[in-house]
Amino acid sequence: MSQDIQRITITAALPYTNGPVHIGHLAGVYVPADIYARFQRIQGQDVAFVCGSDEHGVPITLKAKKEGITPQQVVDKYHGIIKKSFEDFGITFDNYSRTTAQIHHDTASEFFKKLYDEGKFVEEVTEQLYDAEANQFLADRFVVGTCPKCGNEESYGDQCENCGTSHNATDLINPKSAITGAIPTLKETKHWFLPLDQYEGWLKEWILEEHKKDWKTNVYGQCKSWIDDGLRPRAVTRDLDWGIPVPIDGAEGKVLYVWFDAPIGYISATKEWAAREGKDWEPYWKDKNTKLLHFIGKDNIVFHCIIFPSMLKADGSYIVPENVPANEFLNLEGNKISTSKNWAVWLHEYLEDFPGQQDVLRYVLTANAPETKDNDFTWSDFQQRNNSELVAIFGNFINRATVLTHKYYDGVIPEPGSLTEVDEQTLKELKAYPAVIESSIERYRFREAQQELMNVARLGNKYLADEEPWKTIKTDEERTKTVMFVAMQIAAALSHLCEPFLPHTSATLKSVLNIAGNDNEWRYISVRRFLLEPGHQIAPSQLLFSKIEDDQIQKQLDKLEASKKANEAMNATVEPQKDTIQFDDFTKLDMRVGTIIEAEKMPKAKKLLVLKVDTGIDVRTIVSGIAESFSAEEVIGKKVTVLVNLAPRALRGVESQGMILMTETPDGKLVFVNPDATDEGTMVKNGATIN
Repeated sequence: MSQDIQRITITAALPYTNGPVHIGHLAGVYVPADIYARFQRIQGQDVAFVCGSDEHGVPITLKAKKEGITPQQVVDKYHGIIKKSFEDFGITFDNYSRTTAQIHHDTASEFFKKLYDEGKFVEEVTEQLYDAEANQFLADRFVVGTCPKCGNEESYGDQCENCGTSHNATDLINPKSAITGAIPTLKETKHWFLPLDQYEGWLKEWILEEHKKDWKTNVYGQCKSWIDDGLRPRAVTRDLDWGIPVPIDGAEGKVLYVWFDAPIGYISATKEWAAREGKDWEPYWKDKNTKLLHFIGKDNIVFHCIIFPSMLKADGSYIVPENVPANEFLNLEGNKISTSKNWAVWLHEYLEDFPGQQDVLRYVLTANAPETKDNDFTWSDFQQRNNSELVAIFGNFINRATVLTHKYYDGVIPEPGSLTEVDEQTLKELKAYPAVIESSIERYRFREAQQELMNVARLGNKYLADEEPWKTIKTDEERTKTVMFVAMQIAAALSHLCEPFLPHTSATLKSVLNIAGNDNEWRYISVRRFLLEPGHQIAPSQLLFSKIEDDQIQKQLDKLEASKKANEAMNATVEPQKDTIQFDDFTKLDMRVGTIIEAEKMPKAKKLLVLKVDTGIDVRTIVSGIAESFSAEEVIGKKVTVLVNLAPRALRGVESQGMILMTETPDGKLVFVNPDATDEGTMVKNGATIN
């Protein structure tokens, strides 16, 4: 980090309050941001880590319509859930605000008004999609259609979630209103646009030249693609009744577009925090010696690297971000996380199902972080990483070191003898780790940094395994004292080094080592000869991690399977009703109860079974296309409903003399329409069997 940096402003993407927070949000944004913020505080940096609920997005109005409540009721509900989840999980925001707060409305309105008064917007009358049935213009997320780039038939009006392309609603092929399903028409409306094309030259210099080497390749590449394609003016207002009213005359019925409004939420959250803490907010956004960072997911790159910086540049008094370390997406059990389909691991539910195990989820999400490509979370990997890494490596070393110290020395750090070459080399390696981990964190490689942390625990395990103090205690007590002294130095280092990654574990371990509140900070690991002096008393040992059992994992898998089945049932397609028939047409059908008495597979036919059916009036041959759902053996003896007066038809040289009635499950499996009657020949009439 540059020596003239005096403070760091860290923002984390504002979550939409149309649902709770899930593991995709955590892995992509909040865990890495929290690791970085915690690390910088440990280094003594002046940090402002801000976030808040994004409460003006169109998804919130959709949620309100679906639930039959007001948008304000929606955001109040989910803001509370999200805020509490973050607090319980241990995300250390200096301020978690919300965009319905008055300070945000005032800040966003003032920001817009300043740019408007300075002539920074372009006013245009354009044609926008309009739903005549709903009698309203359609905001981007109220429009669905086919993506012009990838062909996804469920693309939104502003962005395709399949390919990530941003576009205008009018670019969609076959657009439809998400409100009524009607085909929208074009209607003129007036809006204000930020002329991004005027900032194209500056963006090229700032991003493509100045940050070519230090920004992540996925971020740089997406920015380059946008800039190379040529930037166009972007609307900053929308025709909606939910949001911040456009603060000028002639803009009645219009609000600030959510992606103009939302990032200003970082500024208003900082203002709110500064007022509470008695600080001046402006240096955190306007001083050149401030380092500004945006932690986001890849779907927000264009807004944080192109649009918001252009807004800040247009104002002229703000700094722009030094880095935007965006992550890719995290999938769940091989499928894309979906809020609408309940295909997610919700943070508040995890905290209920795994009490006291916040750090396990932090560890797994960091170890599997989608830093350079999409990655996959599975419950089996979650279990394996906990049991084989946190329990067997980290927890095992700490447990052995502290238990043996209590067993041999009543919890008092022993006086070491002469250090051997192995001891000196071990301590030398230990002292090198803070710089290694710091380098990875400063380059936003949190997965790599956490791996190095685990290498410290591996160093401790190897040292104990090689030196075997449980054996030397019987033969060389002085050597054992030295070994346990060195082992406890590694334990003390781990208590500090793990704090950004495993904060709850760090607090517990510091309590066990009796160093909570002491001045043994990160930097001392490399410069001090020892971290724990002889004679230091430690507290009784505690297990830092516990094994996760198979039944706990199965419970989570069952929950996902229930969601999958619910989605299948919801999305099951029902055949449309056929043309209306008269009652006399129905009475012509002769349906009887029959029993299958013989069955065989038709040669060279994948779907066909040749059946002998006792219909009560005769035994006849029926060819039925059910071989993919049933074997010949399992249908013998089945009671079935047979249409007996269907004209015979030759199928592959076999005359079929009727039809067996079947239905189909949502997954495509055939099921017999079973009669209640037991006697062959019973006639089915008017929906009932008549004996």
